[in-house]
Amino acid sequence: MTELKAPDIYAALRELTASLVQLKVDMATGQAQLKSEVDKQKTEVDKQKSEVDKQKSEVDKQKTEMDKQKTEMDKQKTEVDKQKTEMDKQKTEVEKQKTEMDKQKTEVDKLKQQQQVRQVAFSAALVTTKGQSNIGPFPTHTTLIFKHVPTNIGNAYNPNTGVFTAPVKGAYNFEWHVGALGDNSHGSAVVLVKNTENVFIAWEQQKDGFMSSSNGVMLLLEVGDIVFVRLWVGHLAYDNGNHQTTFSGFLLFPM
Repeated sequence: MTELKAPDIYAALRELTASLVQLKVDMATGQAQLKSEVDKQKTEVDKQKSEVDKQKSEVDKQKTEMDKQKTEMDKQKTEVDKQKTEMDKQKTEVEKQKTEMDKQKTEVDKLKQQQQVRQVAFSAALVTTKGQSNIGPFPTHTTLIFKHVPTNIGNAYNPNTGVFTAPVKGAYNFEWHVGALGDNSHGSAVVLVKNTENVFIAWEQQKDGFMSSSNGVMLLLEVGDIVFVRLWVGHLAYDNGNHQTTFSGFLLFPM
């Protein structure tokens, strides 16, 4: 083992001391750098935290605004629902009024119709020409069609068929007249028919010259009953522009 001399020991101690000093300096420098880095990172963290706080504040602000908007929307929705309820109420009232108006209109139409059917009256003559005409004789009973119709209130008489149809149940008055020129072989006979029933007849016969006959009756008719004048088989009916052969009727009162 080599023995160290004093100068060598002092040199080693100086080197060791220098190393320790350098180490201490390095440590101090490292600590300063570390502290600086830590402070820098802390500053960055504080900066980020401040940014986060700022963003959080903005989010809270936006949330508050959204809550405010939601509250306003809820308020508006409540108002809309209220208005909708009011509109539904008004719609129901309008529909109710419309139903009532339709009901009243139906009633008015019904009354109008009843009023119209209560206005029933007609008069008709056998021919429309100014000349004269003999109708018949025919081998069968024949319905007379009175084509000249100066009055037909209610249109209950049909000039195409010669038939009157009762539009309403009630009491009706009818009159019929027949004219003829006597030829010593044919009479003039016309009968009023209700549905299929012969009611009253108007009859006349003479040797020559003009002759006429008439009759009248009041009948209780149901809706749809028909009344017409029938020329009796083998008989004549005469008419001209003066209208001697006629058929008339009117509603006395409804039942």
